[in-house]
Amino acid sequence: MSFPTARWRLLWSPPADGAMNMAVDVAIVEAVAAGEAPPTLRFYRWDPPCLSLGRRQPVDDVDLARCRMDGVEVARRPTGGRAILHVDELTYSVIFPESDPRAAGGVLETFRRFAEAFVQALRDLGIPEVALAPRLDPAARGDGFVCFEVPTDYELTVRGRKIMGSAQWRHRGVVLQHGSLPLEGDPGTIAVYLKNGPDPERLRRRAITLREAAGRPVTFEEAAAAIMEAFRSLLAIEAQPGDLTPEERRRIPVWRERLSVLRQVGAVPAEPF
Repeated sequence: MSFPTARWRLLWSPPADGAMNMAVDVAIVEAVAAGEAPPTLRFYRWDPPCLSLGRRQPVDDVDLARCRMDGVEVARRPTGGRAILHVDELTYSVIFPESDPRAAGGVLETFRRFAEAFVQALRDLGIPEVALAPRLDPAARGDGFVCFEVPTDYELTVRGRKIMGSAQWRHRGVVLQHGSLPLEGDPGTIAVYLKNGPDPERLRRRAITLREAAGRPVTFEEAAAAIMEAFRSLLAIEAQPGDLTPEERRRIPVWRERLSVLRQVGAVPAEPF
């Protein structure tokens, strides 16, 4: 399927804490819904490290004391899914109206379109074995704690190990899809921060970083450039650098407070949306 050329805003966000990163994504969703901001492709990083939880994942899954001791933030994502430890990674988000033809066909079809672009990007980075995970029987999904333990529909794998996870939220006629591409590090580390979490060795067998898959270090900028080129060639998205609008900046502090778990344990509702 071919698409008409679309000019989206490109945001290079500076490294930020987890609640800030999630608040920016939600603020953009609200601004796009209100007609105050254009469709947006955003790249961002995390400082300090952050354990993010899917929107319905219980806080009780987390060893909050260990997170505090190690300086790991805990934040709530607007999207679903399982816990992710954000350390040395590239995180992207795409935020655009549901009326856009790239969103046609529903959630899974949108996932597939963007996943095919990510496949091209990783192949261009020297990973020919990257593939899309097959659709899973819902009965086989399980109830694990960790996003990278099991690839779900149309997520990316290398030699059967998950390399990239994404999640989607549709709100007020706007699509938010964001995802995590670990550049390097130890996929088993997240188990330390979860109560009764998975075996670290099992996670290492089931997940892989970009460095291990490519056999070389890949920088944040190199990975982002490959994704932008794949978006341009497969999805006809021309991303032009821009900035947050005043309306978006005004919304961010409210969402940052609501999405920070460690600062408001006992006060943050389980469903803050």
